[in-house]
Amino acid sequence: MRAPLFLISLALSSAACSQAEEDSGDASAPPQPPEVPQPPEVPAIEGVSFNDEEERSGGTREFAYSWPARVSEQADLAAMLEAERDEALAEQKSEWEQSLVDFPGDCVTCKARGFEKEWKVVTDLPGWLSLSADTYVYTGGAHGMTGKQSLVWDKERSAAIKGIEMFNSPVALENALGAKLCDALDRARSRRRGATVNRTTGGSFSDCPGLDEATVLVGSSNEQTFDRISVYFGPYVAGPYAEGAYELNFPVTASVIDAVKPEYANAFSVKR
Repeated sequence: MRAPLFLISLALSSAACSQAEEDSGDASAPPQPPEVPQPPEVPAIEGVSFNDEEERSGGTREFAYSWPARVSEQADLAAMLEAERDEALAEQKSEWEQSLVDFPGDCVTCKARGFEKEWKVVTDLPGWLSLSADTYVYTGGAHGMTGKQSLVWDKERSAAIKGIEMFNSPVALENALGAKLCDALDRARSRRRGATVNRTTGGSFSDCPGLDEATVLVGSSNEQTFDRISVYFGPYVAGPYAEGAYELNFPVTASVIDAVKPEYANAFSVKR
């Protein structure tokens, strides 16, 4: 049976409308914007952690040297520390090679060498980066030696100095701190020894060492200027090796600023 003409006409009309809607949709679609090339991703600046180890002829050698990302941000400083690292590694390798020749037997401690240096940020100011380095050196024997170093980086001049070099002299800073320096050290030693330290007895490690035997670190609590200092006495300086190191903290006072070299005076302020 033939389909009624009105049904055929309706089907053709519906198909035509659908095609028209599709064509209309394509014509009215907004043009796609061209792809904008993205800039290459800049790698983040990272710190450095370097390790070099060796074992041979019954001897061992370990070397580690590191610094944080804020050191890497200062290209000249990073280059300086890299050169120092390479020099220290070369010296250790040379000394270790000689120990393998000098001690051909089974003396393990005679042929063991260790070196570690880790730089840390004390404070990062607009014009200055103050760093400390924890160090460990082992060249054979019963134990190695630990220590701490100071480095203050002048960002504008790309120059490095030690914390104590910002002052007129170690004696000038000692006089500025006055009795507080030795009193703070005596209190710390008394706590560790369980007995009061009496400097008048002249006993071993009962005297108060000078700042020429210390490491001086400059820090900040306001992130704008140096307003505090730390004094570090390493093992054997203020006490026997078993007592370890002593680190004492002091606020910057007007007397301390008077002991600062004129060219660095603007970098300091009295601790509030």
